[in-house]
Amino acid sequence: MAEQFDVVVIGAGPGGYIAAIRAAQLGFRTACIDDWKTAEGKPALGGTCTNIGCIPSKALLQSSENFEHAGHGFAEHGIDVKGLSVDVPRMLVRKDKVVRQNNEGIAYLFKKNKIAFFHGVGSFAGGTSGAWQIKVEGSGAASLTAKNVIVATGSKPRALVANSEGVAFDNRLILDNDGALAIPEVPTKLGVVGAGVIGLEMGSVWRRLGAEVTILEALPVFLGSADEQVAKEAWKLFTKQGLAIELGVNITKVTAKKDVAVDYIDAQGKQQSKRFDKLIVSIGRIPHTAGLNAEAVGLELDERGFVAVDADCRTNLQGIWAIGDVVRGPMLAHKAEDEGAAVAERIAGQHGHVDFNTVPWVIYTSPEIAWVGQTEQQLKAAGVAYRAGSFPFMANGRARALGDTRGFVKFVADAKTDRILGLHAIGPMVSELVSEGVVAMEFGAASEDIARICHAHPSLSEAVKEAALAVDKRTLNL
Repeated sequence: MAEQFDVVVIGAGPGGYIAAIRAAQLGFRTACIDDWKTAEGKPALGGTCTNIGCIPSKALLQSSENFEHAGHGFAEHGIDVKGLSVDVPRMLVRKDKVVRQNNEGIAYLFKKNKIAFFHGVGSFAGGTSGAWQIKVEGSGAASLTAKNVIVATGSKPRALVANSEGVAFDNRLILDNDGALAIPEVPTKLGVVGAGVIGLEMGSVWRRLGAEVTILEALPVFLGSADEQVAKEAWKLFTKQGLAIELGVNITKVTAKKDVAVDYIDAQGKQQSKRFDKLIVSIGRIPHTAGLNAEAVGLELDERGFVAVDADCRTNLQGIWAIGDVVRGPMLAHKAEDEGAAVAERIAGQHGHVDFNTVPWVIYTSPEIAWVGQTEQQLKAAGVAYRAGSFPFMANGRARALGDTRGFVKFVADAKTDRILGLHAIGPMVSELVSEGVVAMEFGAASEDIARICHAHPSLSEAVKEAALAVDKRTLNL
C-alpha cells in the first residue's frame, strides 16, 4: 500500500530540503527522498552543496587561509610563528565535522517540521495528475503517491573529453570536486582543468598549503562572466600569489599511471606536456537525471538533459515541478533555495518570487570576488547608456586595519535614471557586501540612494557607499 502525501520532493540538496520545509510550513503533508550517505552508511542530507561542495570547500578555504596568514601575514601584526606546519588529515577531520553538523542540522529541521524522510533513490513509477507514484529504492524503500512532486536531483561533475576520449574520474589521480576535497597530503604538483569557481577555489586551497598549482583553461579569456575590470584585477592578484594560469588550452591527451601526464596545445598553437601528482577536473556540471525514470511518466527533458520547465518551474506534466541545478539558470545553491521556496508557495496558490537578474555570484578566493547584475561589457554590447563608479579598498580605513587593501567595489547605473544595474567587487569579505547591491536592485534603488545612506565607520561597507558616490564623481575619501 502506497503512502500518500501532498508533496514529495526528490532530492535533499539546498533546493530540495528548502522546498520540503516550506511545503510543510504551508500545511502540506510532505516527504523528501535522498540517497546521500556517510562513510558509515548513514543519511547525509544536504546534497552536493553540503557534502562535497559549498560547505566543505569553504571549510578548507578557511583552514588554508589561516595557514597562509600564520606563515606570511601575522609578522606584520607583531605576531611571530615558529615551527609552522600543516596537518592535512586533521584539517580534513575538521572539514568533515563541519559537513556533519550541517547534515544533522537539516535532519533536525525535517523533524521539527514533521517531514517524512526516505533514504534511497526516488524515481517515477507511473501515475497521472493527482496521483503520481514514486518508488524509493534503498534502506528507506517505500512506495509513495503525491499530487505534487518536486524534482530537485541536482547536478554532477562534467568529465573531461580529450580528442573524443572520455577521461574518467577515479578520485585517486583524476579528481572531481569530491576528490579535490579529500587529498590526504599536499601534492608537490597539482593540475587543475578549468579556471571557474571550483578550479580557482580548490587551486587556492592547495597552493596556500604548498602545492605548485597550474590551472589550464580552454577559454581565451579569464573569468569571462565577471566584469572585465574585476577579472583583470583578479588575474594580477592570483598570478602574483603563485597560481600559474594558462588560457586558450586544448587538451589532447591525459595519461594516468603513477602520476598524470597532460598533453595540450597552448594558446600559441604549440604542443605542451605537463606532469602532475593529481589532476582536478572542474569544467562545469551536468544535470543529474539518471535513475529518475522520467520516461515512465513522459517527463520532458530538453536537448541538454535538463528537466524542461517554464518560468515558474512547472514541467510539461501537471503537478510535477523541477528546481535547482536540474533546470535552466545558474547552478547556484541560493538560486535553488529560492526556487524551492517559490514552488512550495505556488503549490499553495501563492506567488513565489525568483528574479534571476538579482542572483549574486561569489568566488571565495582571497581576495573574494562577488557580483550581481550586468557588467560593463554587457551594457556596452546592449547599447545601454550607463555611468560607472568605483572605490578601492586601499582608501578604506577598515581594510587598512585588517591588512587587506586589495581590490575595489564598483557600481554601474543607468545614465538617465541612475537606477543601479550592477555591483561588482573584488576584495576582503565582498561575499557579504554584495547583498547590499542585491537589495538595492530589488527595490529599484539609484546609486544616489546608496550614496546618501549612512554606513558604519570604520567598515568595509563604506567602500560600497563611496563607489555609489563615485558614479556621480563625488567620492569623499579618495
